[in-house]
Amino acid sequence: MDYFIELLFSGLTRGSIYALIALGYTMVYGIIGLINFAHGEIYMIGAFTAFIVATVLTIFGFPLLAIVILAGLAAAIWASSYGYTIEKIAYRPLRHAPRLSPLISAIGMSIFLQNYVLLAQTSEFLPFPELIPDWEFVEPIAHIIGTTDIVILATTTIVMIILTLVIKYTRLGKAMRATAQDKTMAMLVGINVDRIISATFIIGSSLAAIGGLLIASHIGQINFYIGFLAGIKAFTAAVLGGIGSIPGAVLGSLVLGLTESFATGYVSSDYEDVFAFSLLVLILIFKPSGILGKAETQKV
Repeated sequence: MDYFIELLFSGLTRGSIYALIALGYTMVYGIIGLINFAHGEIYMIGAFTAFIVATVLTIFGFPLLAIVILAGLAAAIWASSYGYTIEKIAYRPLRHAPRLSPLISAIGMSIFLQNYVLLAQTSEFLPFPELIPDWEFVEPIAHIIGTTDIVILATTTIVMIILTLVIKYTRLGKAMRATAQDKTMAMLVGINVDRIISATFIIGSSLAAIGGLLIASHIGQINFYIGFLAGIKAFTAAVLGGIGSIPGAVLGSLVLGLTESFATGYVSSDYEDVFAFSLLVLILIFKPSGILGKAETQKV
């Protein structure tokens, strides 16, 4: 029974990380219909930013709590600046181009950012500082769930609640929903669509950066390629739950994380990715719009 619970929490932890990244995919797609394939690299840049800031602050003897807060803020701000710049340079000029053009641009930005970090840092794995210490009250159940798992689950839950409240009740959230429904009508009622789209990229990038910090602290190492597979898995989760749906992105991420965890625990870790993408294929065969997605009617 303990083994089952261990796999359960492991799957929830994975799913929580995927959710933080998948939300960026689904928010951008919901507003402008674009798959931002450079989003995984934003996650990676957030992890590297947190690594650099945490290392410097540790050298200067800052308290651990201050290191965690400042590293998280730096990662979110720096990743957001990349998200904003990518939208403005690589996507905005192609907003009215054929759908294939921004897709190719997104793939190009992904490759560019990977090689940029490779040249600026290193191709080797770097040890990430232990930013989340072990809590005494967790020690009796440490074999089932660790401190980092609890922090990841709690952080993801808080972020999801805040994001939901922002989307539903704030002026920014209402503008985002209006832009997603009809950009032309949103402009006619005075909404600055370009600003809303930029804000969407900034929010999505911040969430990915938080995910980068958490998972890097959980795993204990980073390199320039960590964003690729994490980005693909998060995109899979977003499609699985219903691309464009925020609850769908969260649900799809948890389903994917649990599937990977139980497949690894009861079958073999060699087939982890096979089970994950097989699940996606099955969902798309029987429900192409995803678990919570709505089928779109094609207009002639």
